[in-house]
Amino acid sequence: MHVRFSERERRDLAAAWVALGVAFTAFYFNGVVQSLFGGTPSSDGLSVLGVGFVLSLLTAGIGFLLHELAHKFVAIRYGQTAEFRADYSMLFLAVMAGFAGFLFAAPGAVYHRGRITAREQGLIALAGPAVNVVLVAVFAGVWIGGEAAGFGLLSTIGYLGVIINALLAGFNMLPFGPLDGKKVLRWSRPVWIVTAVPTIGGAIVFFVL
Repeated sequence: MHVRFSERERRDLAAAWVALGVAFTAFYFNGVVQSLFGGTPSSDGLSVLGVGFVLSLLTAGIGFLLHELAHKFVAIRYGQTAEFRADYSMLFLAVMAGFAGFLFAAPGAVYHRGRITAREQGLIALAGPAVNVVLVAVFAGVWIGGEAAGFGLLSTIGYLGVIINALLAGFNMLPFGPLDGKKVLRWSRPVWIVTAVPTIGGAIVFFVL
């Protein structure tokens, strides 16, 4: 399997990663952002946002981008031509929503073309949420390890990574609109039930908590 990234795709991936980092930083640390806008920026506040930006890149940013790359890799595996395209208007809205204290993110999508079966289309769609489920397990290990070692920053990365990836997996398995869940359901109702029930249920649990 030969995977290549065009210059535009690399640029779009980088732009989406950075924009999501800004959006989630503004959301996670909205109180700090509002205080900075409301007065004279302090070095402490700027330091918090700097750390927050790194945390956002390592959690939300990675979760979103690996989700999209999973679609790309599986599509190429089935002989498709596939590339990620950032939606710059949606990225702008994501950043503005973060500053307003809301969580919204639709960074773009992987567009693929070529002859394909319903099963292959379903598996391409399922690949993104499946990667987020794997990342939940990875970040859970980071969270537990950070707690055991008394390393607060590592624990925070793990905690945020678990929540964000659980929400991503569950949200994308909803069977509506352009979401992955609708494509999986179109291919196989049993597969959708087996995968959607735990992911959507897990997302609800973390959202409530």
